[in-house]
Amino acid sequence: MNREHIAQLRAKAALHYQQGRQWVARVPVKARVVLALFLAAALLMAMYTALTARDSSLHLKLQHSFHKAQFSVWVDGDLAYSGNVSGSTRKKFGLIPTDSVQGSLSEIIPVRSGQHKVRVRIEPDDGTMQEDGINGDFFPNRERDLAVSARQSGLSLSWLGPSSVPAETSTSFGWFSRYAGSLFLTIAGSIMSALTGYAIRELPARLRSTSEPAPKGELGPQ
Repeated sequence: MNREHIAQLRAKAALHYQQGRQWVARVPVKARVVLALFLAAALLMAMYTALTARDSSLHLKLQHSFHKAQFSVWVDGDLAYSGNVSGSTRKKFGLIPTDSVQGSLSEIIPVRSGQHKVRVRIEPDDGTMQEDGINGDFFPNRERDLAVSARQSGLSLSWLGPSSVPAETSTSFGWFSRYAGSLFLTIAGSIMSALTGYAIRELPARLRSTSEPAPKGELGPQ
């Protein structure tokens, strides 16, 4: 790239900069404030979205002994999965039917990193409802396996594999993400309320001023 081309680019950039400054100078101060508040609210919402992004995953591995059942999973009280599961009669030596039933399910549920409470429930058609919960730490860009065993005798949950990151780190991040997310939502909500109030106050006056006809000039002698 030669010097003449670079000089042209710099001249165009300087021209655009000057035009931008002139345009900003013509914008009323109130409009600038409203625009700044809107951009701040958008930035806060973007930061909240980034903090609450589901950057981890829960891998459920269910083993059950029911012909048919309804299986549901909650993460921190929010329903994350619900569906029907079914099992088939086991055969001894692959040929002789037995009285036992076996079924399985493998499901991956996206979650955000941090510490969460996982609660599962199974409701078989021919038995009573069973429910249990377990706490777990989830880390960014990682998957945790949860083994769920649902039998006539009861329901059990256990994590497969050790946690590779200290729990204190995950707990601190989970607390920070929840606190920061709530703070960002509160600030963004306050800004949007202020913008709404400003629009309600100023918009009718603006509409009246634009709809009023221009004053007629004095009539000349007939």
